[in-house]
Amino acid sequence: MPARILDGKALAREIQDELTVEVAEFIENNGVVPALDVVLVGENPASQVYVRNKQLACERVGIEGRLHRLSVTTTTDELLALITRLNRPKPDDPAVHGILVQLPLPDQIAAAKILDAVSPLKDVDAFHPENVGLLVQGRPRFLPCTPHGVMQLLRRNEIPFAGRKVTVIGRSEIVGKPMANLLLQKGADATVTVCHSRTTDLAELTRQADIIIAAIGKAKYLTANMVRPGAVVIDVGMNRDEAGKLCGDVDYGPVSEIAGAITPVPGGVGPLTVTMLLLNTLHAARLDVVGA
Repeated sequence: MPARILDGKALAREIQDELTVEVAEFIENNGVVPALDVVLVGENPASQVYVRNKQLACERVGIEGRLHRLSVTTTTDELLALITRLNRPKPDDPAVHGILVQLPLPDQIAAAKILDAVSPLKDVDAFHPENVGLLVQGRPRFLPCTPHGVMQLLRRNEIPFAGRKVTVIGRSEIVGKPMANLLLQKGADATVTVCHSRTTDLAELTRQADIIIAAIGKAKYLTANMVRPGAVVIDVGMNRDEAGKLCGDVDYGPVSEIAGAITPVPGGVGPLTVTMLLLNTLHAARLDVVGA
């Protein structure tokens, strides 16, 4: 029997409808419009699409989205100057609640230095070391957007993970590591295995999993022989196949015939990543109003 399709696009719309109400209530109660400032350096086509999607999502829920476009020749110091200004706006400047620096950055820019410079109270991507540390300790200020989207997808589709074996394929700072941390927290209580490109007998480990989260960045990496029948497969990947067609880290067709539930690419985790960014921006605005 083909797998149940976990529709992230429909779920994102549902959460955004809820968020629209919350944003309107926040504005009415505080006289403040939550604001997200996005920094885009260069002309990377994919980055431009991602940024446009974020701007449209902001408009949809009532958040003010502002875009700062910088030249591909921008230096680290020039970008740091902008981040400093956004961190501490002048009294007459518009309020800045969330700051997002669109990745990847051009090679001449020290990306880690830039991300570390964003105020932890405005770090709606949850990349700052302070926010990473709070997450690891189980008292997060912001939840990282893609892993939080995956958690929403599982919870709202009533897929249990407490006590279940979850295998995360990938150890990136953006998805793999924070994903494992979220699943390990009290209240989630999953038994987590993290695999990566250097893992031996990886297929043996994935076949033991009740839930597989593929985030290794390789097209169609997870094949049907690596999946236990009935397992839940979450595909975080975004790649191009040999024909140039958008695909994930999962060999979708064959795996969908054996899995119990699966996310498509596109239309799975991606829309939820943007939606969680909006949630973080509203939370940042609340922190700004009540004090942190």
